[in-house]
Amino acid sequence: MLEKLPDMLGHALRDVRAGLDKLVFNRCGMRTGHGTLAVGSLAFGDHAPIPERYTADGEGLSPPLHWSGVPAGAASLVLLVEDADAPTPEPLVHAIVVDLPAADAAFGEGEMDSPRQDGGEAHEGRNSYLQKGWLPPDPPPGHGSHRYAFQLFALGPGDAFGGTPGRSDVLKAVQERGMASGLLIGTYERPDGSIKLPDPRVRLAADPE
Repeated sequence: MLEKLPDMLGHALRDVRAGLDKLVFNRCGMRTGHGTLAVGSLAFGDHAPIPERYTADGEGLSPPLHWSGVPAGAASLVLLVEDADAPTPEPLVHAIVVDLPAADAAFGEGEMDSPRQDGGEAHEGRNSYLQKGWLPPDPPPGHGSHRYAFQLFALGPGDAFGGTPGRSDVLKAVQERGMASGLLIGTYERPDGSIKLPDPRVRLAADPE
């Protein structure tokens, strides 16, 4: 969708970014004194580019994930994916999955609903487009690299989520029942298609004196 925006708009908004500090992972108040989950993906490394296959420029599938370190006593897991570099006041929510069994250690490719494919049986929340499922990375052209934060939280015993929960529901549950958290960052940048004009201050070696 955003690939059709003019590059000049992306350049104009290049310094407008929500920020890492606004991720639920960084504002839920449970990073100190709680457990750590190790979150990874077979598709990309931490702070490495997300393959096009999982973005709006490719098939738009949700990527595979795996994790370890779930503490004893955890009742369920919650996955929240946010774009820390969205040109919006708050990070853009790309996916929410709740009530994942604490015994699970992985989430397969395409397990979430996506624009071109139905997912599995996971209990999905709503993204920033108020839709259920995976919102594929779709940064504005010319805006630079975006950081997509795959945040996983282990929750203690409590009620299951109802309906299609949003970010505020996840934040409340993590603040009340959070036992451990983990973070994986994937990046994606849509190429800048604008035409670069030559710098008049730079003379070619072949130019006559």
